[in-house]
Amino acid sequence: MKPKIDTQSEAPLCAPREILLQSAMFRLGNIEKQIQEGYNVLHKNHKTVTIFGSARLPETNEYYQAARAVGRKLAQENYTVITGGGHGIMEAGNRGAFEAGGNSVGFNITLPHEQSLNSYTNDSFAFTHFAPRKIVMTMYADAYIYFPGGFGTLDELSEILTLIQTGKTVKAPVILFGSKFWGPFDTFVKQELRDDQQVISPGDEHLYTITDDVDEVVRLVQENRTYCDH
Repeated sequence: MKPKIDTQSEAPLCAPREILLQSAMFRLGNIEKQIQEGYNVLHKNHKTVTIFGSARLPETNEYYQAARAVGRKLAQENYTVITGGGHGIMEAGNRGAFEAGGNSVGFNITLPHEQSLNSYTNDSFAFTHFAPRKIVMTMYADAYIYFPGGFGTLDELSEILTLIQTGKTVKAPVILFGSKFWGPFDTFVKQELRDDQQVISPGDEHLYTITDDVDEVVRLVQENRTYCDH
């Protein structure tokens, strides 16, 4: 005799997941359009550098001031500074470029609580999903600069390192600013990932450079000859 299946008790367990899946597909339906909108912004700018970092660091923080200086110096070298458009490090990078009279782009994202576009951009686009925003922010920049940040910054760093490691994007400088903050990450990469577990190849630890020097950041960006300077 076959066991009796209580379909009534099973159905409610499946229904929420199905509803969530359908809702997700509906929300993701405009990803292509958002990527196109982001591309349209990028297409206006020949030389771009993307700056990442925490939205929670105040103006008094040393990394905020460093990001502001980096943004200013890059703008003076005719680079467009691109950030996630929020506050903290993102605001600082945009602010430095804006104050120097350069191009300052913010790719903001709509979040329930903490993200709003800073006032130091002269071009922007607001995404509703992280996925297309990340694609656009890692779309062939001349360099990627990472200041201290949280899970989002680490996610974006892992993304670009993976793309470069696997040859899915053009190799460009990946610069981690702040040796005190990024030192433990560097140790983890070299000891755990490379030496102990061997889950990356020797040489992968050179995909990024750690520095505390604003001028070195600019020099590393300028050394990248991926694109012609018209």
